[in-house]
Amino acid sequence: MGLTAFMTFLLICSSVTMVLALASIQREDMAGLRKFLALTILGGLMFLGMQAYEWSHLIHEGLGLTGNPWGASLFGTTFFIITGFHGAHVTGGVIYLSSYLIRSLLGRLQPRHVNQIEIAALYWHFVDLVWILVFTFVYLL
Repeated sequence: MGLTAFMTFLLICSSVTMVLALASIQREDMAGLRKFLALTILGGLMFLGMQAYEWSHLIHEGLGLTGNPWGASLFGTTFFIITGFHGAHVTGGVIYLSSYLIRSLLGRLQPRHVNQIEIAALYWHFVDLVWILVFTFVYLL
């Protein structure tokens, strides 16, 4: 549970860095935008790495709920589908944000593109909110 709690904390922190990235482009601070986008991407990549570690551990060790090493079939299936879909959306968000970071580094992203960054930020916040719900309903309850 400690790893998953840290993963949750990491995603919440990545939402903060995304807010700071948006604030940076609104102030026309492109260096700040790049820094905070990179930190948000790093947070997403760290989350994905920890999720891969958790999955490999659960697959190797089993969920230990029943004699079935995968756990109760309904719970195991639900767990891997929900966390897998979330991981896929985090991966999409990392790719999405990386495309803006690359555009910024190439000089193709300007302060006038603030709406595009705001939309990306909304997507990232939604993914974070969904994880908080997953953490609550799958891990805590």
